[in-house]
Amino acid sequence: MSPGLTYDATIATITRLVPDPGLHNPRLGIVCGSGLSTLVSSLKNVVQISYSKLEGFADSTVVGQKSALAFGYIGKDNYPVVAMLGRFHPYEGYKPATVTYGIRVMKRLGVKDVIITNAAGSLTPEIPVGTIVVVQDHFALPNLTGMSPSFGPLMSKEYPRFLPLSDAYSTRLRRFAFLAAHKLQFPDDALAEGVYAWVSGPAYETPAEGRFLRSAGAHVVGMSTIPEVVAAREENLEVIVLSLVTNLVVIPDTYRSIKAEVKAELAGLPIDRPEIGRASHEEVIAVGILKTEVMRCLVERVAELVSSEKPTV
Repeated sequence: MSPGLTYDATIATITRLVPDPGLHNPRLGIVCGSGLSTLVSSLKNVVQISYSKLEGFADSTVVGQKSALAFGYIGKDNYPVVAMLGRFHPYEGYKPATVTYGIRVMKRLGVKDVIITNAAGSLTPEIPVGTIVVVQDHFALPNLTGMSPSFGPLMSKEYPRFLPLSDAYSTRLRRFAFLAAHKLQFPDDALAEGVYAWVSGPAYETPAEGRFLRSAGAHVVGMSTIPEVVAAREENLEVIVLSLVTNLVVIPDTYRSIKAEVKAELAGLPIDRPEIGRASHEEVIAVGILKTEVMRCLVERVAELVSSEKPTV
């Protein structure tokens, strides 16, 4: 089936399964990352559709992510929203067309702005666990080495062949994030700005890889999001990415020297054997759950600012 027909079939199913016509044309899209699917609790009159019922969608196999598209209203102005409860990753074996399919469906439903959330690891102690990073730029090794969702024939003659990404992250929406944090009386260090590094995963970074990413100018790292950002910009959507720091990337200042330990052992000297830190998905999920209310309030307030915005002329 051609991409155009797949989109038509997907949207026809949505129209059939969502009884409220007011939700057939959402204006805001939200992508919920690991442990953050409870953001759907901010929506009113929610209708959830399992991905399995939607042609073109796959199933999210990651623990902490659901597999459903949720429609509802957000904020006092009842702004129509569609949210992906769970995303798709290349490391799950999905092709870029599948990874970005939800974003392209959002565009065809009428979405103008997209809030993308994720769980990320911090590459610097200046951004501790629990911080929400408002992404201002990205460093995407897979994009630079052949995994860009823009590879291949153009899906539409309306897409640019050479997509500019220097303005990928909407200054308008990022401003709303900090205005929302002020309105919610968050402490100043609750939000930070930074560069997100996309790696293909699914293994967590080695210390050397973390050190490399940090030296390249990245502040946080994760295994998702950037294909969605690229697709959204290709679709001419405005994008904000909110990365919840759920763990610190293990980057020791020095390596434990087994050679020195053996020499000390042979000399009968005491040996200090420091434990090597390890990242875990359980930690990611736990922090996501702990901070889900903070993230929910922030996303809801940003959505309210978007919905109350006066149109420009």
